[in-house]
Amino acid sequence: MNHTPIAIFGEVLFDQFPDGQQVLGGAPFNVAWHLQAFGLAPCFISRVGDDTKAEHIKHAMQTWGMATHQLQTDYEHTTGVVQITFNDDEPSYAILPNQAYDFIAADQLDLGNQYLVIYHGTLALRHETSTHALEVLKTHHQSKIFLDVNLREPWWQADRVKHIIDQAHWVKLNEHELAHLQPLHSDLKEAMALFLARHHLEVLIVTCGERGAFALNQLGEYIEVTPTTQLAVVDTVGAGDAFAAVLLLGLQRGWSLAVTMQRAQSFASKLVTQQGATVQDLEFYQPFIKAWR
Repeated sequence: MNHTPIAIFGEVLFDQFPDGQQVLGGAPFNVAWHLQAFGLAPCFISRVGDDTKAEHIKHAMQTWGMATHQLQTDYEHTTGVVQITFNDDEPSYAILPNQAYDFIAADQLDLGNQYLVIYHGTLALRHETSTHALEVLKTHHQSKIFLDVNLREPWWQADRVKHIIDQAHWVKLNEHELAHLQPLHSDLKEAMALFLARHHLEVLIVTCGERGAFALNQLGEYIEVTPTTQLAVVDTVGAGDAFAAVLLLGLQRGWSLAVTMQRAQSFASKLVTQQGATVQDLEFYQPFIKAWR
């Protein structure tokens, strides 16, 4: 039996901009991309259409060294697309329904691997087909579940998301998502402690944009990290995915929570100085790989 440490389950899609530019993304895809660069060879599980966008995705993955054997092909639904529009420089996202990633098929999963961790978000679970596939994957593997909450209107219901959180060991979300799922106390740490206990989590991470991120584990260890000051921020798209990738790396490598959080913040801070959620140059990762040996 092969042993692949991390399975990444969920959407791969194209962000379509008004000027016609198309950028490859999707939170799980971004996370898998970073982990590949860090040498982890994650197993990326998703579904694409029978179209030119799918060919582009496969080519990008193969060029980057990523395995494509768990990228299913859907002959009815097209490869995922998000249409981005701008109003006074503020982006809004139209996440189209019935995309290929909504129909990840349980009977096409390769269940021969054992995973240390299964990472997934909430967007790809808006349809029962992909939800069922993830349930089969979870049932087959007694892995740690890392949930990266991604509440996108109108594609989520609080009760359903809370049920998914109950099945996870590690959960990452932002402060607005925490407020949506639980009435916030004046004190973030108190709110986190309540959330952690209510959902029986091992670790809870809350990201707060430029204020940094906070982690709390079941031992009561509370960690706060803040971004480097004077960052030349170019683009914050994908910063959370960069952060999540290093959290998974730390989980796999057995780093302490404090070290993992510092390194996740450091990598996310570097990513926002670049355009786009992924970087197509391995040299970008080298200083981190060297420093973290």
